[in-house]
Amino acid sequence: MSLWEYANPVKFMALSGRILPWAAWLSGICLVIGLVWGFFYTPDDFRQGSTVKIIYLHVPSALMAINVWMMMLVTSLVWIIRRHHVSALAAKAAAPIGVVMTLIALVTGAIWGQPMWGTWWAWDPRLTSFLILFLFYLGYIALWAAIEDNDTAADLTSILCLVGSVFAILSRYAVNFWNQGLHQGASLSLDKEKNVADVFYQPLLFCIAGFVLLFVVLVLLRTRTEIRARRTSALLARERMG
Repeated sequence: MSLWEYANPVKFMALSGRILPWAAWLSGICLVIGLVWGFFYTPDDFRQGSTVKIIYLHVPSALMAINVWMMMLVTSLVWIIRRHHVSALAAKAAAPIGVVMTLIALVTGAIWGQPMWGTWWAWDPRLTSFLILFLFYLGYIALWAAIEDNDTAADLTSILCLVGSVFAILSRYAVNFWNQGLHQGASLSLDKEKNVADVFYQPLLFCIAGFVLLFVVLVLLRTRTEIRARRTSALLARERMG
């Protein structure tokens, strides 16, 4: 069985229909466990106090903001190379989810930064690249909406996605590129000295899993909706021609 078989809308609809209930339940369970455990059953940090608990929203949303764009990059490349419509629709479906994740990351980062840095915003390399990534998300969505021909829209948004990927990478590795930035290093690291303490790390893993599964649920739902909308438009066009 080839993975490309699921580029067929019929097979995609069948597979996604089976995955959705399980992913939705697992997402809900992980989010409830992670958020309740993190916000109510972990101690305050000796330096950051209770503000440390913002990581249970900030870290998963920031990770997803970047990785959603990377998923869009992959599906856009599939569209450019293989011309599979489901891949283009999946990228289109993911963009609004990504923009919400990026907005959550920016807002929660500002809430954390105000008591830690004494300001709601700083032109830190990672924050700046995240803001630019947010604008690319908005531009991507606007470009889809502005072009009537779906194939042309898919072509142009795929090119935009390739350009925006630079800022997705910068958002991920800005702390490594510019050591003078205010933003702290990665909360999740193979280096035990940099990684968050286990008391925060364990519920954080549940939150990340919950966000990932929530994205899977939302992108499948939105892609299914896009496929149905495309079918409806095709049927209406045939009726008008007939």
